[in-house]
Amino acid sequence: MIDNNNILLRNLWYYALPSHLLKPGTMVAKIFLGEPILLIRSKDGQVSAVRDICPHRAVPLSCGRFDGQEVECCYHGWRFDPKGRCVEIPSLLPEQNTDLSRFDVQSYPIHETQGNIWIYMSDGDKSQPSPAENEVPVVSGFMEQQPHLVEVMRFPCFIDHAVTGLMDPAHSPYVHRVWWWRSGELHEEVKQFDPSPYGFTVRRHQLSDNMENMSRLYWLVGGGIPEVEISFRLPGVRIEEITFGKHRVSNLTAVTPISDTETEVNFVLYGIPAWLRIFKPLIHILARKFLGQDRTVVEKQQIGLKYNPVLRLIKDSDMQAQWYYQLKREFARATSEKREFINPVKSILLRWRA
Repeated sequence: MIDNNNILLRNLWYYALPSHLLKPGTMVAKIFLGEPILLIRSKDGQVSAVRDICPHRAVPLSCGRFDGQEVECCYHGWRFDPKGRCVEIPSLLPEQNTDLSRFDVQSYPIHETQGNIWIYMSDGDKSQPSPAENEVPVVSGFMEQQPHLVEVMRFPCFIDHAVTGLMDPAHSPYVHRVWWWRSGELHEEVKQFDPSPYGFTVRRHQLSDNMENMSRLYWLVGGGIPEVEISFRLPGVRIEEITFGKHRVSNLTAVTPISDTETEVNFVLYGIPAWLRIFKPLIHILARKFLGQDRTVVEKQQIGLKYNPVLRLIKDSDMQAQWYYQLKREFARATSEKREFINPVKSILLRWRA
């Protein structure tokens, strides 16, 4: 059993935005963990993030203007550089010596890699991540390559239900009933799990029998039996690597909380073979449909969650969800007690039908 105490973890990197959505000389307003944040890309391509509230009269800075170097508030023209430093207050006279640093707005650590922008959300006690926390999720084997496909979708739920829904191994026969994904029959699944940094990993294995249709597609594309390895880490990052023949395809699914009732799911795909990229529009449609099925069932779940039920999880198919809640609680305790995080996950073989 688990309770429904909603905890938004701090001192972690969250997925902020696909890089291509933030052009040089532009800004994008977002909300992360209930905080209004303005993402900025200067004319020279550097990305930064500041609190999206002018300290003068609380008008969002995103309502103002950005000339590629400074943000100007639309109310009184106060100006801020991309690091949040107040650089001008037009109403001040030259002889009115005022320390402009008193009016700086909060800035946030930002890291851009592989076509993704990540933001570090601290708990307020510290503004910079420690070396261990400084590890931004990276899709191995693709260096600084740009993704071939990106899909962003809002889920009407708290982050926990988006994360556990996406990692759930037993829902596919009932939620994803599409011919190209899997057969309709249930099969026994046997997978080895191991602890990994801030999470766990499913050891490399051949694609399941119940996904024979997908296996055929991979065989046609690459001429080999597809093998899969999946890793998960806090706060809500899932990386799946599929190898088949000489090819490797990886997808990153990163879940970012907007508020207690809304979550953003970001699906990023790498490694589409060159000759298949002509079908990217179709792949995009299929990915959106697949993700939309998860969104639809989570939306239905909110009907029952309004009554604050206790969720009763079972072994072994719900073990990943149980680990997720254990990982969250341990991370929250370790942060509160200012001690090293101890991964509660142990190596284990899990079995279920799906």
